[in-house]
Amino acid sequence: MREIDASVITGAVKNLCMDANYYLGEDVVRRLQECEKKEESPTGKEVLNKILENAQIAESDQVPLCQDTGFAVFFVELGQEVHIVGGDFVEAVNEGVRQGYKEGYLRKSIVSDPIERKNTGDNTPAVIYTDIVQGDGVKIIIAPKGGGSENMSKLGMLKPGVGLEGVKDFVVEEMIKAAGNPCPPTVVGVGIGGGADLALKLGKKSLLRPVGKRNKNKAIAKMEEELIKRINESGIGPMGLGGKTTVLDVHIEKAHRHPASLPVGISVQCWADRRARMVIHSDGSWVVK
Repeated sequence: MREIDASVITGAVKNLCMDANYYLGEDVVRRLQECEKKEESPTGKEVLNKILENAQIAESDQVPLCQDTGFAVFFVELGQEVHIVGGDFVEAVNEGVRQGYKEGYLRKSIVSDPIERKNTGDNTPAVIYTDIVQGDGVKIIIAPKGGGSENMSKLGMLKPGVGLEGVKDFVVEEMIKAAGNPCPPTVVGVGIGGGADLALKLGKKSLLRPVGKRNKNKAIAKMEEELIKRINESGIGPMGLGGKTTVLDVHIEKAHRHPASLPVGISVQCWADRRARMVIHSDGSWVVK
């Protein structure tokens, strides 16, 4: 059994909050550059150019990529040989969010009650998904989720008889309906199978995959490529102003399901495909992955 102090968790999370909001991943920048070169719409090309300029300024000046610094969403892999000491794990994560959003001058958006809408003042509580895994380390991934893209989430409880063609049609139709609302070009995460809750979780978790990395399942990888092509042929374009770049990527994850159900969960991330991850070792050190 290895011990990791809760203060180490807090420090790691604080840094993750700032890193995710300041630095756009190399995979995203590379895809944006590729799309900017290929974009045929002058307006779309200019929008992509400005997005890339914005990313450079955010990194060099240490300012947020977007004014909406998002709901702090975490995916955690907690080693079963780890014992958190000196505090509660969930509170350690939330304290890291408090410190990161304060010290990083990140907008605090979260309200404590969906009806009263009173701001918590520190962007907590975070959303934390935790999986218990083998080992004595902790992997923490943050994916800040803005309100505009989150509003485009969809759950389809499809009839099993529609098959994969029906799943593809559902995803394409919903992304066309979304139009410019999620600040395209987007990354679209799709979860197929499970129950309603698992399908949506899988869709969101798939967004953690680097842009350009296909699913290991060849049939699913082919489906991802087809969806990219079909959605980009819609002509919605960057920021919904027209063009051939509506999505940067589509990621699909699948799970077992009941034969009477075919759940499809869609989670959308805007062009600011923000994510950052750290692995915390048993000696308290951490490394960015």
